[in-house]
Amino acid sequence: MRQRIWTIFLVAGLGLGAAPAWAENASYRFEWQGSGGYAMRGALSFDAALLGREEVRASDLTCFVIEGYRDNEPIGRWALGMLNEETTWSLSFRPSGPEFTVFGQGHPMPQAWNMDGAGTDCGPGGFGFNIGNAAQDLCLDGRLVIGSQVDPSRPFPAVRDDDVPFPRDGCMGPMLMSKLPERVVPASFEIEKDSDHGQN
Repeated sequence: MRQRIWTIFLVAGLGLGAAPAWAENASYRFEWQGSGGYAMRGALSFDAALLGREEVRASDLTCFVIEGYRDNEPIGRWALGMLNEETTWSLSFRPSGPEFTVFGQGHPMPQAWNMDGAGTDCGPGGFGFNIGNAAQDLCLDGRLVIGSQVDPSRPFPAVRDDDVPFPRDGCMGPMLMSKLPERVVPASFEIEKDSDHGQN
């Protein structure tokens, strides 16, 4: 049985905007369900030559974006183009899953997306996600969202989709060149995944 999950990236700006990753990249969509009505949706891409690796890291990514929701209403977002020297940024992705690494032996904090272990450094008006030894949870407006927490070892799958659109600020390097439009609008997309690999 397959489950259809419709998601929307609400990205800043007006006019035409979302653009697919280049053909040589491998792209994925994902959705995380937290407690208390909290959820996160996003996408990432990296050079397809890295598909044979056991693990893809944050520094390998060409595009990345996440959107936070509560009861299906947008609450915040973070994208790779917002990365700076003060950003907490760590990621571990397993292409063979495909899935994100979760808490376990040898992986005390495998995911830190604009959010440190304390959950307070996503900044004023900011949004972030973290998997550590205590929980999988969100940061919103510089504060840990305790109500979003779930088991730190719960599986976090992704779905391959090389046509996924990314907002302009979702990509680094060549992806930000003339192939992308000047401004962006919301980009809608659909995720399909097997129900037996979904969040529990």
